[in-house]
Amino acid sequence: MKKKKTSNRRQFLRCSAAAAVGGLAFPAIVPAAVFGKAGKVAPSNRVTLGCIGVGWQGGSNLKDFLEDENVQVVAVCDIDGDHLNEAKQTVDTKYGNNSCVTYHFYEELIARTDIDALSLGLPDHWHSIPAIAGAKSGKDVFGEKPLAHNWAEGRAICDAMKRYGRVWQTGSWQRSLANFRFGAELVLNGRIGKVHTVEVGLPEGHTDFAGTAGLEDPIPPPKTLDYDRWLGPAPYAPYCIARVHKNWRWNLDYAGGQLMDWVGHHVDIAHWGLGFDNTGPYEVEGYGEYPNRGRLWNTATKYRVTVKYPKDITMVVAGGYEDIQSGTKWIGDLGWVWVNRGALDANPRSLLREKFGPDEIHLYRSPGHAREFIQCVKSRGQTLAHCEAGLRSATPGFLGQIAMITGRKIRWDAEKEVILEDPGASRLLSRPMRAPWHT
Repeated sequence: MKKKKTSNRRQFLRCSAAAAVGGLAFPAIVPAAVFGKAGKVAPSNRVTLGCIGVGWQGGSNLKDFLEDENVQVVAVCDIDGDHLNEAKQTVDTKYGNNSCVTYHFYEELIARTDIDALSLGLPDHWHSIPAIAGAKSGKDVFGEKPLAHNWAEGRAICDAMKRYGRVWQTGSWQRSLANFRFGAELVLNGRIGKVHTVEVGLPEGHTDFAGTAGLEDPIPPPKTLDYDRWLGPAPYAPYCIARVHKNWRWNLDYAGGQLMDWVGHHVDIAHWGLGFDNTGPYEVEGYGEYPNRGRLWNTATKYRVTVKYPKDITMVVAGGYEDIQSGTKWIGDLGWVWVNRGALDANPRSLLREKFGPDEIHLYRSPGHAREFIQCVKSRGQTLAHCEAGLRSATPGFLGQIAMITGRKIRWDAEKEVILEDPGASRLLSRPMRAPWHT
């Protein structure tokens, strides 16, 4: 009987995905017979999860999923043996057994037909390949922000999720916190009038997360790390300690510095409050200060990106400028709202006591970012941080990087999603992948 219930559950997930591709509506409520009744969830009724990339952020996400009784983590994958062993121990300790299967190759985990969903905690340059492979194999995906290393890979992820009818949640977890939701609701419900300016303050510099700054001399990689696979689709470069694990964020081959590390947080919230999850800017210009030529950490340490949107809205995204406060600040003709982690303020202050009527906009109250993803895997509904929202939130960052690198103003067609009249800048929306890797 348990085997039959598991089959019913997985059959429901696959059939509902097919319905999405065919344009059919998903049920708002899933029959209890598919996933079990409320309360203690039987193992046969849990969403089976495989986690790929279980180091720093991926390990944190893994622990979040382990707290959800609707989830059964059945497999973990990492190319760093130390990360892999620690993750398996975490899972087995939680469940009190030795059942978690480990994988060095993500392809083997994705090939399993008994896994419903994936949690990806990988460097930016590794976001697109396993995400698209997972969608193609019929798995829903929780993937980290920013959506991808470059705009074209982000678009490819979103297209794959739509093509294969998969649920996607970007790790832009601020949408699941009450203060960010309330701030966005104030703006969406017109409490500050017509918005004309948005200020987004992000970190500056190169934060040395791993204590490896300056360790740039080429040395043999540790035996516990498959370094060639860590490089994957990125250009070949010799191993050095400062290149990998956490601090890969500060090299343009793998990420986009503080701008792209945070665009999926505060710019994402800015778009949420503006209702811009499915649209974008028409003009972007930017200025960045870069380290001396030849440095391994070569992303901008100080930057200012000005983004123009329809309806006369200007967004300034900056790191390292005192006139831009950390967080997201919407400014309208009747006042302003500012939100940051653990903080919320407004002018007039009375806005903080506002209530919304039944006919006004009420954003979804998330039960928690990871848990909401699992609920949507079951209901086949759209997540708070769905794929298109993740791509649109990252787009000002992608275009800002291009503007800073080229020194040119970028004109963007948000509907066709192309850079206008600048072939050189257009080429920077994507990059070739190192053989044999491809999406």
